[in-house]
Amino acid sequence: MTDPSTLPAADLHHEILTLDTHVDIPWPDRGDFATGAPSRRLDLPGMRAGGLGAACLVAYVGQGACDAAGHAAASARAQDMLRVIGGLDRIAGVRVCDSVGAVRAAHAAGDIVLIPAVENGYAIGEDLSLIPAFRRLGARYMTLTHNGHNRLADSARPMRHLGDADSVHGGLSALGRDAVVEMNRVGMLVDVSHTARSTMMQALELSRAPVFASHSCVRSLCDHPRNLDDGQLDALKDCGGVIHITAMDAFLRPRDVRETRAVTVADFVDHIDYAVQRIGIAHVGISSDFDGGGGIRGWANAAESGNLTAELLRRGYDRAQIAALWGENFLRIMKQAEEVADTMA
Repeated sequence: MTDPSTLPAADLHHEILTLDTHVDIPWPDRGDFATGAPSRRLDLPGMRAGGLGAACLVAYVGQGACDAAGHAAASARAQDMLRVIGGLDRIAGVRVCDSVGAVRAAHAAGDIVLIPAVENGYAIGEDLSLIPAFRRLGARYMTLTHNGHNRLADSARPMRHLGDADSVHGGLSALGRDAVVEMNRVGMLVDVSHTARSTMMQALELSRAPVFASHSCVRSLCDHPRNLDDGQLDALKDCGGVIHITAMDAFLRPRDVRETRAVTVADFVDHIDYAVQRIGIAHVGISSDFDGGGGIRGWANAAESGNLTAELLRRGYDRAQIAALWGENFLRIMKQAEEVADTMA
């Protein structure tokens, strides 16, 4: 640890690569990413104002019926959203990147970096060929489930209105296991945020590349089904993965606290502190879930991103540690996924 007073927070924040690993894109697309809009928590003006250098933009598909019509609509939507994300590359000063080398080159050139991803394996239905199709559209990770079970895996939050039992597959289905292998083959990271504990544990046993949680928090600090318990954190460390603490107030503090005060950046960094102490700085990262429900006091939008760096400095984290949390840990596992894909080619 270093003396925080020796490092101006604003200077440090703008020197390192700050990468938010989970941001939803509004849909249907309104074409206002470049100009910005009051309804968006993350857009290009906000990223520039807040010194946020990079973000994973996700094509999110809500869970619906697991039938042919539902799967067709979900896959079409995901591909349309990935094409919109890819099209943002036409904006001056923006680079859509699907490799670590491209991310580093774009950041060195002063460009804003966008990395496509997919949220909810429901988007592939039962068609594994959609995984390489998503990868060709730039996607670098896919969240196996959202709220509700799908054909790949069990979710942490069964949806009763969809007829979900507590468990359908006991974790990963046979198709889900094949999907993990296929994601390894094409270089897509396996994201276990939203998944059941059984799904996560089986995925990290099976995956040849590190598994990660793109937007989750610590269950010991807030007992929510979307958060990871100590055993899950330990398992994530053992597979070389990363948990990205996220700015969702319900995941950061229990209801009784939220009813008395706003959830803040300090609460967010409490979760970082816990995870770092439990599994080490190399296995913890940062995400917002902006435009997907995320946003807390002090980090309500991309323009306020520097407040996180200031709080980390106040707590005694040094430059290398803050850089690891803000992006280097994610780039490490992204590179490992590329290397695994190369060996499987």
